[in-house]
Amino acid sequence: MAAIKLQVETRTELGKNRVDKLRQNGLIPGVLYSRGEDTKHIQVDRRDFDRVYRSAGMSTLVDLELDGKIEPVLIKEVQTHPFKDIYLHVDFQKLDMTEKVRLTIPITLYGRENIEDKDLILVQQLDEIEIECLPADIPQSIDVDVSGMDINTPVFVSDLEILKNKDISVFREADDVVASLIEPVTEEELEELDEIDELDELDEAAEVPVVGEEEDGGQVEDEGE
Repeated sequence: MAAIKLQVETRTELGKNRVDKLRQNGLIPGVLYSRGEDTKHIQVDRRDFDRVYRSAGMSTLVDLELDGKIEPVLIKEVQTHPFKDIYLHVDFQKLDMTEKVRLTIPITLYGRENIEDKDLILVQQLDEIEIECLPADIPQSIDVDVSGMDINTPVFVSDLEILKNKDISVFREADDVVASLIEPVTEEELEELDEIDELDELDEAAEVPVVGEEEDGGQVEDEGE
């Protein structure tokens, strides 16, 4: 896979008013940081960043070009406006290609449309997984073919191809379920479940001791009287 490239520039405009002006001009303020190095203030074209972010997410190595030098980075944090479609700030983490990095990789299911029993519902219990490896070994995503699934054969972490890669450590139990098929629940069954939940809540409430009562039900005398 070809490297994903993104060009950024050194940022000299600091302070709220100045970064607001940058955003108005189609630029996103950000920082580039690395262990043992001074943090660098940068700015990046909004459209260029959006293109790279949609492709790379936060789990793919990006070649960041700054002042004519290429830096291998991960997009570490992205701040967005709470209700406007605007990027407010982005953090890039520079990587040492000889040191392992720990990060979370998304799990993507495909082949849903080819599941034989169309009446069953596919449930994804695990949509990402934490791994550790060298930057060059970072997978962009973990793809799982679910077309051969049936209700008796869920997909486990042990079924993931990534577990066969000795260069990647996976921080998840092998018997954890990634995805499974379940039968649809009828309205009657939902009502029964709601009734059971209500009864459980009543039972729990009945078990809570009342402040001021002794275990035998008598009133506790007030020492102040």
